[in-house]
Amino acid sequence: MNIHEYQAKGLLKRYGVSVPRGGVAYTAEEAVDVARDLGGPVWVVKSQIHAGGRGAGRFKDDPDGKGGVRVVKSLDDVKEAAGMLGRTLVTKQTGPGGREVNRLYVEEGCDIARELYLSLLVDRARSRVTIIASTEGGMEIEEVAHNTPEKIVTVAIDPATGMSGFHARKVAFALGLEGKQVGAAVKFLTGMYKAFRELDASTVEINPLVVTGAGEVLALDAKMSFDESAMFRHKELEELRDESEEDPAELEAARHSLNYIKLDGNIGCMVNGAGLAMATMDIIKLHGGEPANFLDVGGGATKERVTAAFKLILSDANVEGILVNIFGGIMRCDVIAEGVVAAAREVSLHVPLVVRLEGTNVELGKKILAESGLPIRSADDLADAAEKIVSAVKEAG
Repeated sequence: MNIHEYQAKGLLKRYGVSVPRGGVAYTAEEAVDVARDLGGPVWVVKSQIHAGGRGAGRFKDDPDGKGGVRVVKSLDDVKEAAGMLGRTLVTKQTGPGGREVNRLYVEEGCDIARELYLSLLVDRARSRVTIIASTEGGMEIEEVAHNTPEKIVTVAIDPATGMSGFHARKVAFALGLEGKQVGAAVKFLTGMYKAFRELDASTVEINPLVVTGAGEVLALDAKMSFDESAMFRHKELEELRDESEEDPAELEAARHSLNYIKLDGNIGCMVNGAGLAMATMDIIKLHGGEPANFLDVGGGATKERVTAAFKLILSDANVEGILVNIFGGIMRCDVIAEGVVAAAREVSLHVPLVVRLEGTNVELGKKILAESGLPIRSADDLADAAEKIVSAVKEAG
């Protein structure tokens, strides 16, 4: 789960991480009020979307104009910058469709002396939370890794001991901090790590981390994402979810406890089990097709959940055929068959459908499909199923 910059800064501030003062605004009038309360003479008005590159991005209705982060020096300019609300911002991370700006963050300006990079993430190769730091703040870390990898410092934290002062000092010295800046960086990183652990974060990124002219160390930008599987422990974080920033299909899938990820292909997949779902997508590609989604209905799916899954697949206009691949272990094949038949009738099935069933109650499941009166093609095995759905889609096209 991702959250907005202002929400991330609010959370980090609770853990002692230094951030500039600011406030969220949903209208131009609110933006002016926030700026007035902060006091001048400089403010930064930032669009709030779940994507990076906002400053370098451009609005769809004015591709040659200004980006989604603006430095202003008067309340009139704050109001003008608030015209970003309701417009679609396109950045490197949004794709060509962009994201609509529905809220702004108005922040006090600061005297930037240096821009640095700092993040925490889970390094799966090491099975440890790892600090990544660089003197090249303000740049995409992927670009730094590609062009000047020697400027990236990584420090892995042993989960048995947690982060110690020497970890933070090592990072501070690597970033060229000195004097009181080192102590400030240690406090900053200690709070950042504590927030990461206690909130079950998967990523915390500060880019840029700035050193001001007065020697302060501040998070000028902040991004946080969280482990979805741990959200049952953090009801307060669930309240920070902005559903307007998420894929409607994936939200609908979550409501029915379905694991769904939209892809770019044209063959919809409904499978039980993540490993079998991956194998199904692979064999579709092997036979010259392209999967339109990853969809795992789980081991204990009901008829209603299967129906919802089927309707979800067909809600994608790119889908030109569907492959249902079920191995009935905990999941019974007759339940899958009933769900498929119910959904196909409800949505008036208009694309080829191939179903491969194996396992518990398989004969009953096949009987339900055969007696449905629907144009459903059965398959003997996974290879047969993939070959049939790819051929059917090509014939229909």
